[in-house]
Amino acid sequence: MKQVLQSLDNGSVRSLEVPAPAAKPGHLLIHTRRSLVSAGTERMLVEFGRKSLLEKARSQPDKVRQVIDKVKTDGALATFDAVAAKLDQPLALGYSNVGVADEVGAGVSTFRRGDRVVSNGKHAELVCVPQNLCARVPDGVSDDAAAFTVLAAVGLQGIRLVEPTLGECVVVTGLGLIGLLTVQLLRAHGCRVLGLDFDRARLELAARFGAEVVDLSLDGDPLARSRAFSRGRGVDAVLITASTTKSDPVAQAARMCRQRGRIVLVGVSGLELERAEFYAKELSFRVSCSYGPGRYDAAYEQGGHDYPVGFVRWTEQRNFEAVLDLMAAGTLDVLPLLTHRFALERAAEAYDLLAGDQPSLGILLEYSGASPPGRAPAEGARPLPFSRTVSVGPLPAAGRVRVAVVGTGSYAGRTLIPALVDAGAGLHTAVSELGVSARHAATKFGFAQASTDVEPLLADPSVDAVVIATRHSSHAPLTLAALGAGKHVFVEKPLCTTLDELAELERAIAASPGRLLMVGFNRRFAPHVLELRRLLAPLREPKLMVMTVNAGALPRDHWLVDPAVGGGRIVGEACHFIDLLRHLAGSPIVEHRVQARRPGVAERGTDDATLTLTFADGSLGTIIYASSGHRSFPKERLEVFCEGSVLRLDNFRSLTVWGLPRPSRRHALAALAAMKQDKGQFAGVRAFVDAVARGGSAPIPFDELLEVARVSILAQQAVSA
Repeated sequence: MKQVLQSLDNGSVRSLEVPAPAAKPGHLLIHTRRSLVSAGTERMLVEFGRKSLLEKARSQPDKVRQVIDKVKTDGALATFDAVAAKLDQPLALGYSNVGVADEVGAGVSTFRRGDRVVSNGKHAELVCVPQNLCARVPDGVSDDAAAFTVLAAVGLQGIRLVEPTLGECVVVTGLGLIGLLTVQLLRAHGCRVLGLDFDRARLELAARFGAEVVDLSLDGDPLARSRAFSRGRGVDAVLITASTTKSDPVAQAARMCRQRGRIVLVGVSGLELERAEFYAKELSFRVSCSYGPGRYDAAYEQGGHDYPVGFVRWTEQRNFEAVLDLMAAGTLDVLPLLTHRFALERAAEAYDLLAGDQPSLGILLEYSGASPPGRAPAEGARPLPFSRTVSVGPLPAAGRVRVAVVGTGSYAGRTLIPALVDAGAGLHTAVSELGVSARHAATKFGFAQASTDVEPLLADPSVDAVVIATRHSSHAPLTLAALGAGKHVFVEKPLCTTLDELAELERAIAASPGRLLMVGFNRRFAPHVLELRRLLAPLREPKLMVMTVNAGALPRDHWLVDPAVGGGRIVGEACHFIDLLRHLAGSPIVEHRVQARRPGVAERGTDDATLTLTFADGSLGTIIYASSGHRSFPKERLEVFCEGSVLRLDNFRSLTVWGLPRPSRRHALAALAAMKQDKGQFAGVRAFVDAVARGGSAPIPFDELLEVARVSILAQQAVSA
């Protein structure tokens, strides 16, 4: 299928063939008929992409501060690689879609196949959208009109925050697409509306919709006009739907408002507020969040958990429905806002128009193969089929270890896949849930195929090994499926998130002789750790090890701290350090103790804990896992005390030794040549590929994988209790 993608590196837009998504539980799979280009949000994205790197940095000072902090901890080269990888990722554009439900996922009861629906789906021939972000289109509303629903809901949500009453006078600043929709919606609320803009054609449309207007390009005095418009009392409210970096619209709104007037920012504006005006009039100022309650709430959007209508009357979905009802009644007329049409294949031209000087408002993308406007197919009819696998290049030659990578997010693209290339693996298939990152990885690194479907590659005898880099909750099921299909498996940490999964994996390995299973515990392969092991080898006394991890805080709604998805930070992250200390001790863990600081603290997302490990040889290890530290402090520090010597590894960038011979000259020169942090990712992947190629044993013994997984899960349970 074709999808519109933008490069953040240079801003270029193109329609590219990507694998089609599959229907997911709680989601609709929608065959697109029309999608609307957002004249505000998408224009900003295109303009940002076309800026130079310096201009990008100037426009996002908060991101620059993060980069500076990363340079301090990880080094300039590692930071540059991370920034380059971020800009290299394609961005799927669009969020105003109308089409026909091709499939409904498990658990969806309010929609059926064949329904014509609007959604916040991307510009793509087939989109998979959560049910709470969809609404059924009434029969009397055309596809062209329905495509405006999501943008109209953005304006409607701003109006709901204003809470207008019949007869109030409201100013709309900025008569772009959302501003003109807002004018009509305010008129439907029984409000008198004054519209402000510099564009004569847009002012004429606003007047056509029942607003009085002020042409700012003619040096009209908006303050005087607003006083006259409000009969000298000051306006009741101002909705700012303009997009500017200046604070002028907010300051002007404050001067226009009456005592206790309301200001709502729907668009973009500087926020240097003048306290005196707000204080004297007791003005209220609010920023509207997209298209309604539920936005950015994963439980509502992805989990399908609706808010009770008695407590939250207007959610995202209900705002969509309200807009569609107004269209069906003829109260909201959006077709005068439609200025241009482009076939999906000509999407690049649409975005050139959007970013250029030629006037435009509503830009529709049209999709070939769609049924006629206004008609939904019969229940049994099927839209055009789209393949879930796209061929990109030739299959890797025989004689190489041929791998499929499941999960092609930022870590896989920045680290794992380059490591596979460096190890000489043959890249067979890249798989991702929605197909965009898989297609990008396939093109960039030379995979033969991009896909959204795991099952065919598991059944393909030409695939030797499967690399799994998905979210944690899927690690065990995918590993079990791959082992059952006779594949070697490299799975990113953690191996699993529950003891039941661990027991299943233990049985699966016993039933899969000759199959290698490796977890991405890369730190044991880091050059500095290899040198540290060499220096410790002659020592016979038990070791005392302290691992300090400055992990940083995560939002409480981050997937990693969701027990059902990420498993928690001890299972998902601290397992790395349990494995590292287990590796350095060279002895089984016989006891572990964990203490969590301030359990249940949610305001900063703290996950502070200490984990003490006792090893069979008498060695002791303590992991200090801190999420409440400062981000500019190094992330990882290891200290080892043994037989009158001390070894300190700082953030995998330097190794300092007291009481033992200094690190070898060869190691020191290699570390100097690298000039950046090396956590052993490339060496670990190479060890796995080499083991598969020569038929040797797994680089990490399976009993150690089981041991680390069990301790991690039990420690997480103790922290979460």
